[in-house]
Amino acid sequence: MAESTVSSTATTTPPPLPLKIIAGADAFGCSLKDTLVSHLRSLNIEVEDLGTSSYYSIAAEVGRLVSAASTNPSSPTPGIRGLVACGTGVGVSIFANKFPGVFAATCLSTADAANSRSINNSNVLAVSGMATSPDSAIEILDTWLKTPFKSPCPASNSAPWGEETESFLDNSLREMPVIGTNLSDPKQEEGSINASACALCCLVKNRKLDPIEIIPGGAMKIVRESPTSAIVSFKAGSVEPAHHHTFGHDLVVLKGSKRVWNLSKKAKYDLVVGDYLFTPAGDVHRVKYFEDTEFFIKWEGKWDIFFDEEMEVAKSEISKEADDGFELVK
Repeated sequence: MAESTVSSTATTTPPPLPLKIIAGADAFGCSLKDTLVSHLRSLNIEVEDLGTSSYYSIAAEVGRLVSAASTNPSSPTPGIRGLVACGTGVGVSIFANKFPGVFAATCLSTADAANSRSINNSNVLAVSGMATSPDSAIEILDTWLKTPFKSPCPASNSAPWGEETESFLDNSLREMPVIGTNLSDPKQEEGSINASACALCCLVKNRKLDPIEIIPGGAMKIVRESPTSAIVSFKAGSVEPAHHHTFGHDLVVLKGSKRVWNLSKKAKYDLVVGDYLFTPAGDVHRVKYFEDTEFFIKWEGKWDIFFDEEMEVAKSEISKEADDGFELVK
């Protein structure tokens, strides 16, 4: 009996609180998110508040950052977690979960919160701005913060998990992160093209891109002349200073994510895989790459570029984004 008591006590020891929470919401969840951010800060937990956007854009942004910070996604006590809110809590969970190492759970009760941490090792909490009161949300958040992985929870009838279940949960930490990392059909012959891959993605394969000397982190390969088209890539964290061209251009994102600020229109665009954007001739625009990114671009005429600011100015302006006054176009 004493041995069982020691084991249960050890299992339910509260985990270290996260070092940082990355938060964001849509218009239906922003009020609840603000309440929870204030509560987190009252607990001396650092919060990076990304503000308000469409539920899919803001959740993807939180997911990207949590994913990038999860250098060891199999750790039961990661130092950085996420908090997302929308009307139902479901939409933000779907899009945060699109990134490796992210395990977002929609929690409408403290039981949901405890189960998601104990069983799923959830590292992003999704809450409903329409169905959850501020007081209930704080209780949900506190439960989610304080519940260790594999601890007794409502799903275990508040009893310690059995040895077989604990072994399953331990294995899940190794097996879950790799699901979806290889989507190729194992029955396909080696070297054959996956029928589900898009034509543009196949075009990129095995092409060597040439560095763009005037913009660090960039590379490009012209694939057709008149109308001209190219495959372009940028490394995560790269910045294109404000610039313009004498031609308009169309682009489609093939991999990664980026934000484009159109200074001429005072508008900004969050682009992820599959998104399309047309920029008219002469429009001054600045770009930040959140991940290693590839895109297909097409324009009329010969390539030219005219810079409207220095790189350091661009980085400084991006760092002040919260006060940039740009409208996010969805």
